[in-house]
Amino acid sequence: MSTETIEQFYVIGISTRTCNANGQAAEDIEALWVKFWNENIQEQIPNKTSEDIYAIYTDYESDFNHPYTTIIGLPVTSLEQIPDGFVGVTIEEAKYEKFVSKGKMPEAVGKTWFKIWANTDLDRAYKADFTVHGKKYYDGDLAEVETFISVMD
Repeated sequence: MSTETIEQFYVIGISTRTCNANGQAAEDIEALWVKFWNENIQEQIPNKTSEDIYAIYTDYESDFNHPYTTIIGLPVTSLEQIPDGFVGVTIEEAKYEKFVSKGKMPEAVGKTWFKIWANTDLDRAYKADFTVHGKKYYDGDLAEVETFISVMD
């Protein structure tokens, strides 16, 4: 875990509104990933800055126990060309705590989220949190995903 400032960036992708109660988020987010892969969403996103996949968690009603929006997409140069059925989001510059999940996915990322939710010392801002699924995401049992949690200044 380390603290760093992330500069503003943009993401275009697909979204769902969900909550963690009764395992609802696990179902909704899994369905969003299935749609992302099955519909080849990354190929439909214009002005990509990389092939890294971002899962954004934002628009929190209050905290992780209440509804929030999940967006799966790619970073882009601007939000000027958002395809029909997609959403665009601006991630504002902020301070983040960085966590790295290592191992078989998506289980390793799930374990990281349980640690984050249990960490009462983490002064979360609940602005926008995100995971970055880069090249190491595809490394099987040696896969890595970075998770960034927005924290108070």
